[in-house]
Amino acid sequence: MSSDKQTRISRYQQSSQWLQRACEHIPLGSQTFSKSHIQYPSQAAPLFLTHGKGSHVWDVDGHAYVDLVNSLLAVVLGYCDPDVDAAITQQLRSGISFSLPTTLETELARWLTEHIPCAEMCRYAKNGTDATSAAIRLARAATGRDRVALCGYHGWQDWSIGTTTRNLGIPQAVRDLSHTFPYNDLPALENLLKQHPGQFAAVILEPMNVAYPRPGYLEGVRDLAHEHGSLLIFDEIITGFRFHIGGAQTLFGVTPDLASIGKSMGNGMPISAVVGKAKYMRLMEDIFFSGTFGGEALSLAASLATVKKLERENVPARLAATGQKIADAFEAMTAKYQLQDVIKLAGHPAWKIMQFVDHPHATLWEIKSLYLQELIAGGVLSIGSHNVSFSHDESDIQKIIQAQDHALRTVRDALQADDLLSRLNGPPIQPLFRVR
Repeated sequence: MSSDKQTRISRYQQSSQWLQRACEHIPLGSQTFSKSHIQYPSQAAPLFLTHGKGSHVWDVDGHAYVDLVNSLLAVVLGYCDPDVDAAITQQLRSGISFSLPTTLETELARWLTEHIPCAEMCRYAKNGTDATSAAIRLARAATGRDRVALCGYHGWQDWSIGTTTRNLGIPQAVRDLSHTFPYNDLPALENLLKQHPGQFAAVILEPMNVAYPRPGYLEGVRDLAHEHGSLLIFDEIITGFRFHIGGAQTLFGVTPDLASIGKSMGNGMPISAVVGKAKYMRLMEDIFFSGTFGGEALSLAASLATVKKLERENVPARLAATGQKIADAFEAMTAKYQLQDVIKLAGHPAWKIMQFVDHPHATLWEIKSLYLQELIAGGVLSIGSHNVSFSHDESDIQKIIQAQDHALRTVRDALQADDLLSRLNGPPIQPLFRVR
């Protein structure tokens, strides 16, 4: 092993030791697959963080990084945002969870119903999975049907994750009720709905993920769902607030029956919600969707401060501008290094996703591993997407571009020399499952 590689590996000594300890007590050593060691290049990335401030995070070995992960898009304003922290601190003095609802529940609900087109009523939860699953249960209750048509990733519950390769433990009877369809393909959805006439409770999809909706696509999905007696559900866990204050449904002018929101609504605090038309939401009084911490006050206070700042500072526009600047530079660099067919960007400027492609000299996972290894070595934490936040400033942008230039040049040199594997500190990343 070269001295340079040994030096790089020793850089993460504390992370490696903490991983060993964690795996003795915690399956995978993490609570979240996408935050675990299997999603980062082996011996080439920090695995545990100690704190964050603004656009930066620090690992257990004391190294600082510009963060392009931002807690999987949950930290939209930046770490320790003063307005959000002040709201949390003030509420903490009064209490966290109570024996009856607080007025915060109504205050936030009023804001949401004023800004999100489909939101006439709302109910809170803690994770995106909670909200999407509540929406599915509502749709089944409203229609008296069982089948679900879904496109994209919607959380870990049986009805959703059962359609992926991570379906261990999901009853076949449950899996048989969920049917996937490709994005931007109206005929495929129409054929699916016709295969089981009168049986679909809902059509659920992210209104946008790696691709923009084709003209008329979302309108067509809405019309097909309603034509077949199904409810249309938008999973706006990511697109909500990040793409537009009113979500992608405002951005694209198509209003669903129900929607799930989360991620950006709390700047890292655990909160999500299902929102929708009152005639469906009132079924919450009949189905059972209830949790002790649904009205937990710190998250509600944080959410109110977050959404008000998102609106006041026009944060979605700032995210798009920051993301576009990084994307433009990235695409210029991939052209410079003749990698435009190997590493591509897709999606909205506020959330660009990298798409790695197999090369004759390396698999896409090997390429991704080397790219991330070199990017992280350059002081930028990433899992292969541009999860920009309001706190990213011009100096952060320039550091990101500089680190990306080095990483792309290294990938180019490795592919040309056909020695990519020898440049990795450890084994390449293994795929979890493809969700988009």
